[in-house]
Amino acid sequence: MPDSNVREPEPAVRESTPAPLEEPRDLGFGSVVGGAHERRLLDRDGSFTSKRLGFSPLSYLNGYHALLTVTWPRFLGLVVAGYLTLNALFAWAYLLCGVGALGGQTERSMGGHWMRAFFFSVETFATIGYGHVFPLGSAANWVVSIESIASLLAVALMTGIVFARFSRPTAALLFSDVAVVGPYQHVTGFMFRITNARSNQLMELEAKVLFSRLDARGRRYDQLKLERTRVVFFPLSWTIVHPITEDSPLWGCTHDDLVDQDAEFLILLSGIDETFAQAVHARSSYKPQEIVFGARFANIYNPVDADGTISIDVSRLSEIEDAPIGEDAASYTQTFRHTGHFTGFAPPRPPSGKR
Repeated sequence: MPDSNVREPEPAVRESTPAPLEEPRDLGFGSVVGGAHERRLLDRDGSFTSKRLGFSPLSYLNGYHALLTVTWPRFLGLVVAGYLTLNALFAWAYLLCGVGALGGQTERSMGGHWMRAFFFSVETFATIGYGHVFPLGSAANWVVSIESIASLLAVALMTGIVFARFSRPTAALLFSDVAVVGPYQHVTGFMFRITNARSNQLMELEAKVLFSRLDARGRRYDQLKLERTRVVFFPLSWTIVHPITEDSPLWGCTHDDLVDQDAEFLILLSGIDETFAQAVHARSSYKPQEIVFGARFANIYNPVDADGTISIDVSRLSEIEDAPIGEDAASYTQTFRHTGHFTGFAPPRPPSGKR
């Protein structure tokens, strides 16, 4: 009989090895986006340099949106290419109907069988109907019927897209070619200047500036506190200022620091177009090579007219002058007020808190 006091050997306890921690996935602005010394995220014209791939090329919504946003030269080129392609296809369709499918002028006088069919397709597509070439037989007339329907749809679609392109409100803001870091009131400020490039008026214009740079943890994005984030009226120009105080991520930064950190200042402006009563947006960015330290913007205002009209010289939007950062703050503030390149007609607000 087995001894009841003898215990069975217990199975050996396996030591559990901790599973390796998964590397956190990028959430949109991290280790993947904005890596070291990549191409800038925003071009100066506001277009994004990054791309989204993998969309179905047959998606009509993507095609329609592309036709609305593509440049005018490219849009006109696509329209011409599509027009020629459609007429070429219908020309082949007429040829497939047989040699005697088209009557009227001979093919020799029109450059050959295919050219006669092509020009007949153009006349049918545009409903011109000169009559010197005409369809013969049921097959050719069926092709004419199909082309008539296709032409109606194509003309209606292109008319709608052209109207949408003209009626779509967009902002046309001019940004200064450079941004400056110079004395501002009792501290230093990061500044750039904008103006409206059109004769229309923008209302409730709001500005946001993101400061992007690399540090030990990867790419960081901080929204900079601006001296003024919104203006109700925007009739002339606006110098957008970020005061570099002790709580600013730019505190103590030099131009070399910005270069080493692959810094980029991302700018978003949004407002209401008075003509269309719709919101419009504009984007741009500044890289370190487009930032001048120890400078300020030159006076953009013209002498006041005899009737009291105030005007600016837009050609001087990007003109700067030397302004050493260590110069006397009081004298600079007085000069800054007299140059008048603040938006509106009130002097800058007095500094609040520790400066």
